[in-house]
Amino acid sequence: MNPSAQTPVGQLEAARSLALGDGRYYPTIIPGVMPIIGANADASIEIRRWGADFLAETFASPTWPPDVKVPCALSVLATIKEYLEGVADSGVLRSAVQAAASIYPLVYRHIIADPADTQHWQLMLAIKSNILRRMDSAPPGVRICCVKFVQQIVLVQTPGMPPDPRRPEHTDISLALVPRDHPMIPYANLEAESSGLLDRLLGIIHGDHRLDRLMARDEIPLTMYSDALLVTATLNSLGMLIQRRPAVITKILSSVMNFNPLKLANSPMTSKNKVLMKSIERTTRALLVNVMKRNPEGPFTGRIQQYLEKIHRMRIDVLDESNRKRPAPTETTDNLDAAKRQRLDAPVPIMAPAVQAVPALPPGPVSFRQLFTLNPDGNTANFDVQAFQDPEQLLRILVPVLQSIDETRLGSSINAVRSRYLTLSTAMPRPPVQAPAAVDDEEEYEPDFEPEDAEQVMNKLDGAPPDNFIPERISDAPLAPYRLPEAPLLTVEEAQNHGKMTIQRAFQMLSSIGEPNLKTKITKGGFNRLAASSFDRDSWITILSRLATRASAGLGDIDQGIKSEFEVKRGSLGLGESIRNQLYQYIMSDWRKRIDVAISWLNEEWYNDNVIAQSTKPTSKPVANGNGAVSVTDKGNYQRCALRLLDGMLTYIEGTDKVLVRFISEIPGLDMSILSRMKKMAEDPERIDLAIMVLQYLYMFRPPVRELAVDVLVDMWRTNDRAKNNAKKLLLRWRPEALQEDREEAFKTEKESANGALEVKAA
Repeated sequence: MNPSAQTPVGQLEAARSLALGDGRYYPTIIPGVMPIIGANADASIEIRRWGADFLAETFASPTWPPDVKVPCALSVLATIKEYLEGVADSGVLRSAVQAAASIYPLVYRHIIADPADTQHWQLMLAIKSNILRRMDSAPPGVRICCVKFVQQIVLVQTPGMPPDPRRPEHTDISLALVPRDHPMIPYANLEAESSGLLDRLLGIIHGDHRLDRLMARDEIPLTMYSDALLVTATLNSLGMLIQRRPAVITKILSSVMNFNPLKLANSPMTSKNKVLMKSIERTTRALLVNVMKRNPEGPFTGRIQQYLEKIHRMRIDVLDESNRKRPAPTETTDNLDAAKRQRLDAPVPIMAPAVQAVPALPPGPVSFRQLFTLNPDGNTANFDVQAFQDPEQLLRILVPVLQSIDETRLGSSINAVRSRYLTLSTAMPRPPVQAPAAVDDEEEYEPDFEPEDAEQVMNKLDGAPPDNFIPERISDAPLAPYRLPEAPLLTVEEAQNHGKMTIQRAFQMLSSIGEPNLKTKITKGGFNRLAASSFDRDSWITILSRLATRASAGLGDIDQGIKSEFEVKRGSLGLGESIRNQLYQYIMSDWRKRIDVAISWLNEEWYNDNVIAQSTKPTSKPVANGNGAVSVTDKGNYQRCALRLLDGMLTYIEGTDKVLVRFISEIPGLDMSILSRMKKMAEDPERIDLAIMVLQYLYMFRPPVRELAVDVLVDMWRTNDRAKNNAKKLLLRWRPEALQEDREEAFKTEKESANGALEVKAA
């Protein structure tokens, strides 16, 4: 680079670093750098390379919103067109094509909203034509960028999935946004063009790579390398299309599964060709494995597995060199040395442990040293342990020695010492036993002097006092009773903290128990059954839900005033709310499998609310709680918890989740606030059938809420146009007068509007 260009490049790099740090500066920096890198600027090739890289990086950055990108994208179209038509540098071309791939969806969406802007659309069409002409003749790096551009065209010109009303952002740009009568971009032309470009992409992986023509010109290595890069880039681009465009999944997967990634096996098997084949085969396998992971139950799963097994066998036949080698000869493993046996993976013969010869003890008295010495000729027999003054030094020596001892030899040595001890015990002389004094008129007791076995002798020795034990006079006074000191009283905060820790441990244990198996679970029914008769998941759920619901109900008579215990009572309320929060988190972590837990919890809440409501009926007296006389009122925990659970589940419920029918039908209390959630859910077109199914089930099997269910259906029929047909079928059977009233009101409204129009015309 010449010195005159260093200063502009340095300034441009400073601006680029500022934008990389914060994407909000892009709309300000782009107008400032365009006079330097733009179409009319007399810039050097270095400046143009920097400009193309900057534009590709800018419009691919996710740090600033697409709505702000649109006016900037329109302002750089002329520059990108000039780069593609007037610059031959491959680096500039690569970055320009990448920038065009990022800009095309933005211009496409702008033209949908503003059909009169023909100037910018003509620039975009010129850029598109230039890039598509380069796909077959450009260098390998530029062709890979062209593949990315074609992928973007197919992505935005193919119908996508219908927008989800639960997601406020609509960032997916597809053919579904184009009106059928758009004057600038006809719907049929765009769909046909995307189909043709998709066929062109799939044709890249099925091309013959011109091997026959280039083998005679000795151009095989370079062509194979470039074509392998192009095939890999094409396979990588197909993954996005499979994920976001269901309309072309069948076409793409059928083409990929007809592709042979090992077709280069017919060429000379050089190391470079092997690397290329492995790369293409791994990319193909990764693409298909990701498809199976996203949809394990899809219709193509079986065919994909068969294709992967087929490719695996072909890869072993073509690339695995181990099958081509001569197998090792089979040799016998008898009488082999350790090294030979290890190489042949032969089992090591288990040798019988050698019997250790135990020398006899010397005659006469035997000391402890002689008793435990099994090898009197060894060096350790005369070793004096008292030479170690530092016990730590002795420990550092003994621990490694004990770790290195063979367990078999240690056991045999212990048995040898035990046999010596038993022999000495039986050979010891017994002291003479004196007969007790004779007692008149009583029989003399003569014990049987039978020889004691070794176990009795060892028990006596263990219980015997030490040799230097001198008994002292023991006082005959009785011992005073010993009492443990009383534990200090807990404060309210400490009690609440300990309660929360106990709850957390209970839920940790509950998560480790796992879900019950319905096939092996045996439930004892009837009214006399115990709610928590075992330590399974249901028992712990019952205990925790009752702790949450009944901890706040009080343990004594509610007519009695609460005095100093009010603080403890407030702590119990906090404990109940903590358990409710933990139960909610536990259920929502896997709500489809734990819907029975939610139903059990809400039943406990409903029962507790009714008990409190009955006990505080009009005969309620003022209750002193430390702050004045107030009356006990119903807290309504069931209503609050039921709505919280229902709102949490409605966020994730799909149209096929029949578990919602079970939840609504089994909770004990239903009112308009709960059933109105079905009306809200029916605003999603995919969940209208599920909402209608819930209301129909309630009408058929829960007669007390029939009127509420029909009221919700009438409201849904009047306010939701998409649910009118489904609601009308049920209202014709259950409440046809509602349909008739709406028709009369509509007729009356039309008549009044017509009369008003006639009066205006007559006047």
